[in-house]
Amino acid sequence: MISRFSLTVAGLVAALALAGCSSSTGDGGSGATTQIFTSEYGSVADAGYSIPAVPISKLNKQFYRQIVSYSTKEKPGTIIVDTPNRFLYFVLPGKKAVRYGIGVGKAGFAWEGEAYIAWKREWPTWTPPREMIQRKPELAKYGEDGMKPGLNNPLGARALYLFNQKGEDTLFRLHGTPEWASIGTAASSGCIRLMNQDIIDLYDRVRPGKGARVVVKQ
Repeated sequence: MISRFSLTVAGLVAALALAGCSSSTGDGGSGATTQIFTSEYGSVADAGYSIPAVPISKLNKQFYRQIVSYSTKEKPGTIIVDTPNRFLYFVLPGKKAVRYGIGVGKAGFAWEGEAYIAWKREWPTWTPPREMIQRKPELAKYGEDGMKPGLNNPLGARALYLFNQKGEDTLFRLHGTPEWASIGTAASSGCIRLMNQDIIDLYDRVRPGKGARVVVKQ
């Protein structure tokens, strides 16, 4: 509920820059893994783009997409972001969830609260916010029309856009990234990033609307 929607002071500062979403462990108590996806990270042909394979063996196995036992009061379809442990859960029926490895906001760009996915886009355009352009004037060329979709676009292959219960854009995104090595780290300007192969999987599971609830925990 909006009365529970909160931003820390650091998060409020970060919210002004979240739309940029650009970059420069341990188990989260999820219980036993029931299925781990080890062959889902090859090259993907998608909308005319060829997404490169991820050298998945170079990433800690805990960050591979997997089905895990997961006890929560949240309804199936809810997304829970466990920021400290670098996991995103998509709640399934039967006390299970799909768990993805994520990259999170670096110090000073942390955000927490509740929202819903208002809409989603395949191969989105990236438009850096004014505050980011002030920090990085070289991005001014993208300030009006944005960076066109592509393999080097910071939002990757998909983006999910989070709004609060008043219908206001939180400027917080769940999105893909070509920077697979950033998964499991705090490297972004606030948004939650997944490997492109994983954001495509999550995108296909989500139906936008106020029922598509997202809970971000710090």
